[in-house]
Amino acid sequence: MCGIAGCLNLNRDQPVDTNALHAMTTALAHRGPDGEGFHVDGAVGLGHRRLAIIDLVGGRQPLSNESGTVWLICNGEIYNHIELRRDLATRHRFRTQSDSEVILHLYEERGLECLEQLNGMFAFALWDARAERLVLARDRLGIKPLYWTLNDDKFSFASEIKALIAGGMVEPQRNEDALAEYLTFQFLLGDQTLFKGVHRLEPGTCLSFRPFQERRPTIARYWDISCEVDEAFDYEGGVRRVEMLLQDAVALRMRSDVPVGAYLSGGLDSSVVTSLAARQLNGASQLSVFSGAFDGGEAFDETRYARLVAEHSRAVYHEVRPDEHGFVRELPRLIYALDEPAAGPGVYPQFAVSQLAAQHVKVCLGGQGGDELFGGYARYLAAYLEQCLKGAIHGTQHAGNFVVTWDEIAPNLPMLGGYTSLLQSFWSNGLFEDMDMRYLRLIDRAQGVAPFMAGDTLNVQAKAQVKERFRHYFNAGGARSYFSKMTGFDMKWLLPALLQVEDRVSMAVSLESRVPLLDHRVVDAVTRMSPRMRFRGGSSKRILRDAAQQHVPQAVSNRTDKMGFPMPLNQWLSREPTRSFVMDTLLSAAARQRGLWNIDALERHLQNGGGFSRGVWGLLCLELWHRTFIDRQFVGESVRRSGLGRIAPAAARAS
Repeated sequence: MCGIAGCLNLNRDQPVDTNALHAMTTALAHRGPDGEGFHVDGAVGLGHRRLAIIDLVGGRQPLSNESGTVWLICNGEIYNHIELRRDLATRHRFRTQSDSEVILHLYEERGLECLEQLNGMFAFALWDARAERLVLARDRLGIKPLYWTLNDDKFSFASEIKALIAGGMVEPQRNEDALAEYLTFQFLLGDQTLFKGVHRLEPGTCLSFRPFQERRPTIARYWDISCEVDEAFDYEGGVRRVEMLLQDAVALRMRSDVPVGAYLSGGLDSSVVTSLAARQLNGASQLSVFSGAFDGGEAFDETRYARLVAEHSRAVYHEVRPDEHGFVRELPRLIYALDEPAAGPGVYPQFAVSQLAAQHVKVCLGGQGGDELFGGYARYLAAYLEQCLKGAIHGTQHAGNFVVTWDEIAPNLPMLGGYTSLLQSFWSNGLFEDMDMRYLRLIDRAQGVAPFMAGDTLNVQAKAQVKERFRHYFNAGGARSYFSKMTGFDMKWLLPALLQVEDRVSMAVSLESRVPLLDHRVVDAVTRMSPRMRFRGGSSKRILRDAAQQHVPQAVSNRTDKMGFPMPLNQWLSREPTRSFVMDTLLSAAARQRGLWNIDALERHLQNGGGFSRGVWGLLCLELWHRTFIDRQFVGESVRRSGLGRIAPAAARAS
């Protein structure tokens, strides 16, 4: 795990500003505290910060091929590097034991097709001096980040946007076209960011650019989620295939020259990963696992399940209990770490657990991606409940075009017991309208912020544009079933936002986070299964539960409640210091001058006990983002030196 940065002047006679390049890598020091390296050749400059995981001594970057004509900087891990090296070593001379070096020699032999052979999480830049071509590539699911910007005389890229700002490659300005989209989803679609002129390289894509001949880069997709159903497996065969692939995915991600641990929430996804990882150790050593909870009642604590899995796996269990004082202290700094706000409040507890893990290991396995891939969100059930009701009314539910029928889905409805407010909002308007618009209602956060907005931020035109972009992405790809469309959209657009959080909170403490459930072989296998297999009987994650039967305690595999590390935000908002922090931020003079929201309406909501809704969360993060990057209150050398705050050691427990 590392940080990469680079700049190319479009005029080949204009040398790279090495001071700017150094400023970019300095801004990424948290991603790579173990070393720094550069390759500068006239108008081309590459920079690298290293977190040493494999080949601790020899794996420094940038790396070059034998002739020094191709140069590479890479962030991430290539898990199948051993198998690739065996073949390549018969034709190439390897200088290191680094996993990244295989990319160089694969590129020499196969060009951009080398991406098809890589199993890993990666974002890399490759400069081919022979062809005067820059190649940027990002892994299939978007686990590792990469951003780029282009102006009249320079092309620049970096692992994090703050590096582009630090190097003077972009002046931080709000992207007005993205604002309504952020307020709607709390993440962005396509290659947009909240920064004007800054693009994200989308997952599964490759950018190619000849800066001395071309004015614009070419971006092509080399991988996408499959919509073609493979009829080769029945349900039992599918379960066996998932189990086999997960075992191998975890085994590959245990490859490391430094200690490996695991995040463990007590939910199904992390429990499967933990159990399979402990099994790989085969008693040779104990796996360290890291969990967390809040003191606020059982609704905020599932550590009883985490402890059960840890005991079952004979793991060393560590636990942290973050509190509201840490929340107030860390959230502004976490917004700096994130670059742009994304997803929900889970960023804070996720950071707290990462911070705990970093005290014991350098690599941590997690269960990210299971909900999107295997269908774990309650909204999938809510959406199908409406479709089954519609089919029952019209007498069409047995016509052969329903993934599940009313009879099948009814036994699973207790899962919706904690989602009464979601159902009330969902069914309050638009019942039985087009499926894409129904799903938009389930994920639309704008409903929670609209009462507080001022001016034209969420005007009719802006909302219409967001709706059309959503429709385009929701219906793209050729999926025919509702389930495949919902999970496909979440895999391609929600999941990268969650992975952004995963990457940033772990990298903030120089910890590598690996996500076995998102091995592309697992994703390909599951998404090629028929929707009736994936959503069998309307049961949440049925195929994963069945694949995990032999590996996790029954009490975990049979769980139907879903927690997702919830925070007692409403409890905190009713008292200090959270109450003053939220009100001082959202009702500040700076927020008033921005004119984005109706201060009076928001103040009435907060003063009258309106609660810490997702809408309030979105506005809080947006205002902190403005302060951090637009007002530039936290961007600078002093913040980079201080890093993120520390949760009090007394909050961490081990057993």
